[in-house]
Amino acid sequence: MIPKEILKKVRHIEIRTKGLVNDLFGGEYHSVFKGRGMTFSEVREYVPGDDIRLIDWNVTARSNAPFVKIFEEERELTVYLMVDVSRSGHFGTVDQFKSELAAEIAAVLGFSAIKNQDKVGLILFSDHVEKYIAPKKDKSHILRVVREVLFHEPEGTGTSLQSGLDFLMNVAKRKAVVFLISDFLDDGYWKSLKLANRKHDMIGIRIGDPAEEHLPDLGLIKVNDPETGEQFWADMSSENDRKDLSHSIKEKWDHFDNECGRSRFDVINVGTDKDYVEPLMTYFRRREKRY
Repeated sequence: MIPKEILKKVRHIEIRTKGLVNDLFGGEYHSVFKGRGMTFSEVREYVPGDDIRLIDWNVTARSNAPFVKIFEEERELTVYLMVDVSRSGHFGTVDQFKSELAAEIAAVLGFSAIKNQDKVGLILFSDHVEKYIAPKKDKSHILRVVREVLFHEPEGTGTSLQSGLDFLMNVAKRKAVVFLISDFLDDGYWKSLKLANRKHDMIGIRIGDPAEEHLPDLGLIKVNDPETGEQFWADMSSENDRKDLSHSIKEKWDHFDNECGRSRFDVINVGTDKDYVEPLMTYFRRREKRY
């Protein structure tokens, strides 16, 4: 039995995200993520202006009049939502946790996919794959996906993007659209990511919080590392220490951005302090022009 407060929260996300899908994302999604190709639909009589390369000569010969072939886009895609559910997601200093933002973005993408008759699968991972839901395309399926992302309690204590990506390569035999939603606070995954990026249409969504780059003066505080569970004391009253730590974080993200550029891995940056609609829409429009 699902608790009422969980159902209420899922319903709230459904209402908000479905409105965004209907008003904004549905058309953008359809125009950006194309189907697998064109498939034959029917023939019709030739009219001036038709491409003569599409003339069906067999039908034309039988009918003593020119006919052309009509093709339609083979629309159905398979979309995988790969969501990092490691404990670093249970962090947020503004309006919501990173994990809550991940759930809402997953909902928007999921509802956009089923609006366009695409199938959606889910992979939840921490330091190992914790949940896999095979692709389907009905509304109840997407609501289950949102519920799992929002309320899954991670078993693992760390993050392994590599394990999630390797699992994806095993279950997704055909090319798919893959949204990898994570804060990317991990190492040693680039080889697996490059392999997955060559086979699939991979888009990263990096979720951050402003406190991760601009550390506040909190004095001497006890810090709990969400990845390892380790506790330690940190002196946040020292401006030099805060600057050093902020600098090291910036270096880490600069390296990440450089690797994304070299690997041609698209990443959308979103944060707990800003609306995610603008960066997603900006990416969709830029991608549409590119393709």
